[in-house]
Amino acid sequence: MEFSAPPPWSFALALALVACGSTGGATTDDATVTGDSSSTGDVTSTSTGTSAPTTGSDTTGPADTTTTSSTTDATTTTSSTTEPATTTNDTTTGDDTGVGPGSRCEETATTITCPKITVELGPWQRDVHYQVPLGQPPAGGWPVVLMFQGSFFSAEITWIATDDLPFGAYYQTHVVKRLLDHGYAVITPEAKLDGGTFWDTNIPPFSLNWESSEDHQLMLLIFAGIAEGAFGPLDAGRLFATGISSGGYMTSRMAVSYPGKFRALAIAAGSYATCSGPLCSVPDLDDGHPPTLFLHGEIDLTVPLSTAEEYYDELLASGVDARLVTEPGEGHAWIAASPEEVQAWFDGHP
Repeated sequence: MEFSAPPPWSFALALALVACGSTGGATTDDATVTGDSSSTGDVTSTSTGTSAPTTGSDTTGPADTTTTSSTTDATTTTSSTTEPATTTNDTTTGDDTGVGPGSRCEETATTITCPKITVELGPWQRDVHYQVPLGQPPAGGWPVVLMFQGSFFSAEITWIATDDLPFGAYYQTHVVKRLLDHGYAVITPEAKLDGGTFWDTNIPPFSLNWESSEDHQLMLLIFAGIAEGAFGPLDAGRLFATGISSGGYMTSRMAVSYPGKFRALAIAAGSYATCSGPLCSVPDLDDGHPPTLFLHGEIDLTVPLSTAEEYYDELLASGVDARLVTEPGEGHAWIAASPEEVQAWFDGHP
């Protein structure tokens, strides 16, 4: 398999990752009208609604299988609501007992594990991991979230984490669990070399000619697999995407190169598809860009917050629904608010 040597900033990324801490409460901003003044312990937000998300059920399930186919407290008072926006996902249904969708994830005091299924796609035999919720799918199939790994960290670790891992890995796996609990299928493809590299989206020449990249070919296979039922009963018309760092840039790529295909995006510690760390220039965007949630540590030295803010500001200027959630004292990581915020954002853009 061919792959380009990583640019100098990617090695800086690897070094910077080990220095990132994990503290702080979350603060948010968005493009909506503010509500009444209020305050809570951890999260301050300006949001499109006031109902708190519900939690899903936990049940055990089968072990992994493989098949082959082609915060610290921060109390503030602002003129806004203090909970993420949520709406009822009216296309998800429960099983015959009337119980809503749930996950096969198992959680202890320190560990969360979500069983997955793995298939191999393409001549490169790229691993793609996935799982669907428990229960009976909606008539059109489960809505689908594509979740993209960060640089040098296999998508395997998206499905299992302990609370002492760096970069918010514990919250990452909680994002998976929460999405499954609320009726979303989750698909996590591996980057090249079994996930040991990064996504092509911001790497020349692919950043300039995306259609020539292996990752683009992989995405076409994933889209076809979703439509053909290779990942279970999924709704190809209800796609969402999220990811961290390199996976955050790849999440943006879903908007740039596959217009009209995704309902909403959630970008963690990332920015526009062709940005690279502090090197970032966001072009003029139009109102066809999917609604986008940004999750960012305020002291991220690897992907500076200013680059996400530039992207966020451009979306607002283009009339696109956008929301920025930051965490004081946090570096390059999934922030503590991520599981609740991601699920609520996707629910709000069904």
